[in-house]
Amino acid sequence: MNLSFRRSLAQNYSSPSQKIRVLTEDWVHRSIFCPNCGNIEIKKYTDGKPVADFYCESCKEDYELKSKKGVIGYKIVDGAYGTMLERLTSNNNPNFFLLEYDLFNLEVSNLVVIPKHYFVPNIIERRKPLSLTARRSGWVGCNILLNNIPQSGKIYFIKNKITEPKERVIKNWRKTLFLKEEKEISAKGWLLDIMSCIERIGDDEFALEKVYQFENILKEKHPDNKHIKDKIRQQLQVLRDKGYLRFISRGRYRLE
Repeated sequence: MNLSFRRSLAQNYSSPSQKIRVLTEDWVHRSIFCPNCGNIEIKKYTDGKPVADFYCESCKEDYELKSKKGVIGYKIVDGAYGTMLERLTSNNNPNFFLLEYDLFNLEVSNLVVIPKHYFVPNIIERRKPLSLTARRSGWVGCNILLNNIPQSGKIYFIKNKITEPKERVIKNWRKTLFLKEEKEISAKGWLLDIMSCIERIGDDEFALEKVYQFENILKEKHPDNKHIKDKIRQQLQVLRDKGYLRFISRGRYRLE
């Protein structure tokens, strides 16, 4: 895959932000397939759409592109806080492409897609309202907290300027499609929290007792639940039934 931008496209723009928007959108349109269905091309919304930049003509999935020079970091700036919370429960919430680029060479360094079924309220941070002197006084924006998203929800197309095989991208995407089936936000939040705990253990095979070590963290996130260990066992059962985990023996599991 050619990681370079088509520099000539930016010649008619004076603003650096406009230039990079044109370059990155063109690159994604030319280079990226749909991770949901494998369609070789995603298309750009020509007239603009409030919640997305690209769409797949085959499976109708929408994608929003966020680009940044260098490393994106632990959070990315998004739009209005209230609008974002509404989108979490709507059908038009897009998946996110996060693109890091090398400004000196004008090429892609990393490209990650985050499936929309990983978006729950605890990854949305409310920003302070704009000051009274601002043009949009009182407006409240939000940040997307990337460190609150499990690693399984950060699927690489490009990693350190190396292209991931298409088959691996699609396999990683499909591995957690079961989350789309869970429409209740709090239930999905529990599954994602347990998935994050499992990742923090750092082993493909682990014991139930290892997950119990996150009991206090889960209590802070879910203060209304008085039976955290019972909930942990229940969520492990769900993840096993969905094929995310395999039951090895009493109290032992393996990531699939």
